[in-house]
Amino acid sequence: MQRSAVRPSPVFFGILALTVVGGVLAAFGDADSVLSSSRDPMLVAGIFLLVVAGWALSLTLHEFGHAFLAYKGGDHSVVGKGYLTMDVRHYTDPVLSLVLPLILLAIGGIPLPGGAVWINRWALRSRAAASWVSLAGPLANLVIGVLLSLAVAYIPMAAGLGFGLSYLALLQVLTFVLNILPVPGLDGFGAIEPYLSPQSREFAAKVRPWAPLALFALLFAVAPVQNLFWDIADFVFRAIGGDQVSAALGNYAFMFWRH
Repeated sequence: MQRSAVRPSPVFFGILALTVVGGVLAAFGDADSVLSSSRDPMLVAGIFLLVVAGWALSLTLHEFGHAFLAYKGGDHSVVGKGYLTMDVRHYTDPVLSLVLPLILLAIGGIPLPGGAVWINRWALRSRAAASWVSLAGPLANLVIGVLLSLAVAYIPMAAGLGFGLSYLALLQVLTFVLNILPVPGLDGFGAIEPYLSPQSREFAAKVRPWAPLALFALLFAVAPVQNLFWDIADFVFRAIGGDQVSAALGNYAFMFWRH
């Protein structure tokens, strides 16, 4: 029954195809030019497309993870909402969920949450099911980050492709660390919310609309908070075997207009 409910859409395969195209361009680009003043356009275009399409793909899998575990946990309304089709359009608002996060990613390097699925938590069978629904998204990002890091470490590939995949892996770790924070409105808080007192849940409901905005403001404006966030992300990235040098070069190529 669950297999028949999951029907990947042409949009999902289209984004996957764009990611592959970006990877091919990055692989055939001149990786030695990444730090020069005349970077190879093919390398830059490939890494940019790989990261943008790959990030949209990971956003899709993040939200699909929420929806799939909600379906398994008892909320079958996610089928009618189209959440199990892996169509990113069902998870996002085009401007707030895709365009704005990508702009912020380009200028600041922190991938803000970009989508949302609406779960009927009253239909979930248990508090544990509700917690796993919240954790599914961040864990999807962590798994993607691990797989990309392992691919770079153990599969022979062109240097340019390694730069792009390493930076994309780092973005997955950043997304995981950000979303796992126990802040109302983020997945980390959603994982513990079922076990809190009614008073605590009521307070969280009141602050949920602006708590993530306050966190993002701190991350962008307060250096110690930003440094702590990056230190945690770097620790996790190293722990999963991420290549920090390749990720830094991928970031450099991705934000080519700043250099």
